[in-house]
Amino acid sequence: MGVAVGAYRFYRHQQLLKTRAHLMREAIRNHDFTFRLPVKGLFSGERALQEALNEMGHEINRLVAQNEVESWQKLTRVLTHEIMNATAPITSISQAYLNSPKIQGTPYEEGIRAIYTTSRGLSVFVDSYRKFAQLQEPSLHPLRLETSLQKVQALFPTLEWNIDLPSGLTLSLDENLFHQVLINLIKNAQEARATRLDVRWRDEELWISNNGALIPAEVAREIFIPFFTTKRSGSGIGLSLSKRLMVKQGRNLRLAETPVAGFPVSFVL
Repeated sequence: MGVAVGAYRFYRHQQLLKTRAHLMREAIRNHDFTFRLPVKGLFSGERALQEALNEMGHEINRLVAQNEVESWQKLTRVLTHEIMNATAPITSISQAYLNSPKIQGTPYEEGIRAIYTTSRGLSVFVDSYRKFAQLQEPSLHPLRLETSLQKVQALFPTLEWNIDLPSGLTLSLDENLFHQVLINLIKNAQEARATRLDVRWRDEELWISNNGALIPAEVAREIFIPFFTTKRSGSGIGLSLSKRLMVKQGRNLRLAETPVAGFPVSFVL
C-alpha cells in the first residue's frame, strides 16, 4: 500500500513539473518573459532551479526592454537630425522673405507666412523631442518607496490612494526620475477618468493600478512606442519616456496583462 501511495505521489509530482515546463515554454513562445512560477511544494534542487529560471526570465525581460528603448532612441536621434536639417533653411529663407519690403503687402506674403509658420512649428515640435534621445544619467541611491510615494501623493490630493508596501522597502533609484515616471502614469490615469490608485509590491515589482478606462488590446501593444497617441492633443512621448527612464535605472515599465483585481489598468515597474 505504501509503495502504491509513494508511486502515485511521484507520478503526480512529475505531472506538475510537466505542467510547469509547458507554461514556461508557452510564455517563451509568446515572448512573455515576465513569468514567475511559485516554488512552493518543490524539492530543494527543483526550487533552486525554478528560482534561477524566474530570475532568468526577469533578466531577459529587462534586456529586451533595454534593447527596444535603445533602438527607438537611435531612430529618434536620426529623425530629429534629418528633420531639423531640412526645416532650418526653409525657416530661415521664408523669414528673410517676410522681412523684405518687396514681399510685404503683396499676395505672396500670406503664402510665405504659412510656409514659415509651418516649418517653424515643425522645428519646435522636433526640438521638444530631443529630450527623448538626450536624458541625464540617473544618480542612483537607496530610496525608501513609501516616503517617496507620499511626496507624489501630495501632488494629487483629489485621488483616493491605497499604498500597500512592505515596511522599510527600498530600491536603488534616482528619485527625480522616479517621480517623473510616477507623475506621467498618474496624469495618464486622470485623463482616463481614474479616481482611485492602488500601489503595491508583488513578486519583486512595484504595481501601480488605477480605475480609469480599460486600455484596448490593440492600443496596449503600441503604448510604449514613441509618438504613439490616441489623444488629439497628446504628444505620444509620456509613456515611452517613462519606460526609458525606468530602463536607465535598471528596471522596466510594462502594462500588466492581468491587472490587480478591481482595477482595469495596472502598470508594473
